[in-house]
Amino acid sequence: MKNIMIQGTSSDAGKSYVTTALCRALVNRGIHVAPFKSQNMSNNSYVAEDGCEISRAQGVQAEAAKVKASVYMNPILLKPTRDTHSEVVLFGKVFQGYTGMDYRKDFALTYGVEAINQALRVLNEKHDCLVIEGAGSPAEVNLNDREIVNMRVADLADASVLLVTDIDRGGSFASVVGTLELLKEHRHRFKGVIFNKFRGDVGLLQDGLDWLEKQYDIKVVGVLPMLDDVYIETEDAQSKHLLYQYQVDNPLDIGVIHLERISNNTDVEPFIHEKDVSVRIIKDANQFGNPHAVIIPGTKSTIDDLNSLKNSGLAEKLIAYYNKGGFIAGICGGYQMLGSIIEDPELIDQKGRHSMEGLGILPVKTVFMKDKAVRHNKGQVEAFGENVWVEGYEIHLGQSYRQSGKAFMMDASGEEGCISDNDHVFGTYLHHIFHNDGFRNQWLNKIRSYHGREILPMVDTVKIKEESYEKLAEYAEQYLDMDYILQLIKGDHS
Repeated sequence: MKNIMIQGTSSDAGKSYVTTALCRALVNRGIHVAPFKSQNMSNNSYVAEDGCEISRAQGVQAEAAKVKASVYMNPILLKPTRDTHSEVVLFGKVFQGYTGMDYRKDFALTYGVEAINQALRVLNEKHDCLVIEGAGSPAEVNLNDREIVNMRVADLADASVLLVTDIDRGGSFASVVGTLELLKEHRHRFKGVIFNKFRGDVGLLQDGLDWLEKQYDIKVVGVLPMLDDVYIETEDAQSKHLLYQYQVDNPLDIGVIHLERISNNTDVEPFIHEKDVSVRIIKDANQFGNPHAVIIPGTKSTIDDLNSLKNSGLAEKLIAYYNKGGFIAGICGGYQMLGSIIEDPELIDQKGRHSMEGLGILPVKTVFMKDKAVRHNKGQVEAFGENVWVEGYEIHLGQSYRQSGKAFMMDASGEEGCISDNDHVFGTYLHHIFHNDGFRNQWLNKIRSYHGREILPMVDTVKIKEESYEKLAEYAEQYLDMDYILQLIKGDHS
């Protein structure tokens, strides 16, 4: 069988959704598939079973394909640390940092191509077909001599390419035509176009679809509607997600502190399924208000973002909120910020600053070290009701030491995290802590009870996620020409 690749006319065209949909639709048809993205830029990570780090999107796509996530599915992960610098994670391990220019000059066509070829060999040996996701647009002519995410990967994988365009943002026909015109030397790879995020009567679009097929001899594989009832994790912090648009009457107000260098923002996504919860981003002190709970998420630079909180006045707001008995959860970098002191003797986190006082809310000291901790972890939490088991993953450079008080949870190594004496504030390195349905329900019910609100039963997000994968597959079967896609995969269409 042959591989298939999903490219887009722009970022956020819907490549990840289409790739995920095809992974589940194809496995439902009995084809053993795996996702692949050669290089992804995201601070949303997924820890594979071997303890290595890949992009969250490929981890989600592996779940949709019903296979275990592997570093070969995303051999190169770029984690931005500053506007012009990224940490390069190669096969799940930190390789080194590069500027954008140095990465293209010193890494892309050497280490990068070598890693991509190795990953493709391993995956092709184990699977019938790969569903490959591109990045951005393949028509970035200023980058094409050294790009390793789009057409070069299509050639290396010998893949048929389906081009996805976002019709909701406008200009989709021009975007498709422009892409095809700029990539004439690769026209033989393009086997179809998918229009995504369509609203209204598709009949009004038909003349344009017919024109495109006739003028460019390329098949319109389908028109996908705007999907507002599918909940899978977003790829990065820039993606607009229903979470922050969801409003309820008289909500349980949860504020998420805005961090410029936020990582793993998917930690808060399960709250969309709680019918009385509304999540909002708190960007400055004037927006703080009077939330029922506050979450400080992870970050790629704890010291930089903590300094920003202090300069913006949000640090003072958080301390005052804590003193009034407010509920605060700090995850990873957010946990480090809640402590009394952060030390960086080797300038790992932030060049030029060896230490910084934390918010002083939890009795914790953090010291940054060169070696990154990446692992799955699980343990038991007893703070919010009956003992409940939780699991997730850790990705962090610093080590935090509780100087007094209580541990947040008991894990295989003993104790992890810290929780205040009144159980209103906790910090943990465990990403996806709120994806644990029992824990999330206990935490929310403690907040609900404290504020005299109705106690609610647990929401099963595992079931909801599985239903979303199946719903995506159903949309693919309904709106895409899956028989044509199968012909491409089986090599029946030239």
